[in-house]
Amino acid sequence: MEYISLGNSGLKVSKLCLGTWHLAPSKERDQFGVLKVDEELTKKIVQRAVDLGINFFDTANIYHGTMQGVDPAHAGNSERILGESLEGYDRESLVIATKVLGRVAEHANGAGLSRKHVNWQIKESLKRLKTSYIDVYQMHRPDPSTPIEETLETFSDLVRQGLVNYVGESYFDPVDIADMVQISASIHLPFISMQEPYNLIERGIETEKFWLAKKYGLGIMAYIPLAQGVLTGKYENGIPPMSRAEYVSEIGRRYLTPQTLEAVKELGEMAREKGVSSSQLSLAWILKQSEINGITIVPIIGATKVEHLEDNVGALDVKLSSDDMKRLDEISKKAVVNWKDEFTKARHRSYG
Repeated sequence: MEYISLGNSGLKVSKLCLGTWHLAPSKERDQFGVLKVDEELTKKIVQRAVDLGINFFDTANIYHGTMQGVDPAHAGNSERILGESLEGYDRESLVIATKVLGRVAEHANGAGLSRKHVNWQIKESLKRLKTSYIDVYQMHRPDPSTPIEETLETFSDLVRQGLVNYVGESYFDPVDIADMVQISASIHLPFISMQEPYNLIERGIETEKFWLAKKYGLGIMAYIPLAQGVLTGKYENGIPPMSRAEYVSEIGRRYLTPQTLEAVKELGEMAREKGVSSSQLSLAWILKQSEINGITIVPIIGATKVEHLEDNVGALDVKLSSDDMKRLDEISKKAVVNWKDEFTKARHRSYG
């Protein structure tokens, strides 16, 4: 495993991060009809990740593990499972990132980025993760009802209290990110990361946000680096039982177009020619983009089987030439993704 600095900071993270948005599903459902998480298998995956040298883990206070959306009744489950999975390991050897914003209760202050909500939720996340501090605390989405300054000042207080080491954002408007970085610098708040969707067939951040990473020294935590499993090739011949697309309908609507499936088929052919898996080729492409563009990009991988994790880590050994990158670029242009953001791209409110 190789370790790199996350953005313009001294924080060393593994070149791959293990995410907990989607965990290994059980065949059982809870009282709400939601698939339970196979906790025993998930713990094996997390522990194997540590064995393989992964020190970077990402979660959020609203994640459940088998749900795509936000549900207060299931919030916090992924944090709890991750905390139990990492219990007993040397905490100082690990880098744990989590997020705040989503609705965790039905009352008026049950969501958002207000001082009240953030101060409440940092305590809840710390309990579930069984730790005394968070390494990277991220704003999960904008909260137009709360001024930027209020949120950043609250985060600054958390840093001073030793509850948080660094902060970042996820899926904010580029103009807001620039504002937040500048405000953070003025109050000595270590703002170091952006968590954004990025994969071979969804490349919007290359024009929208790569420049921010370069200008402000921000590390990019790339989520859905395999397009929710589509780039593995497992959906070429339909939806397999217990795959994510079976219980997350958005995947079919978003990715399973004839054009995208044809692009994925070509990706698989190229992978076979190179003697690697489609997953490894897709992740290696992101790592090469990081090198070419001179910015930190850390793919946040998800795994529901130990062998999936091991396969993903193999991407670190895949070498891509300039001709390989050109061919992958042509493949990516053939995909058609039916993407409509489920969150409103609202601007974060500022006093100014």
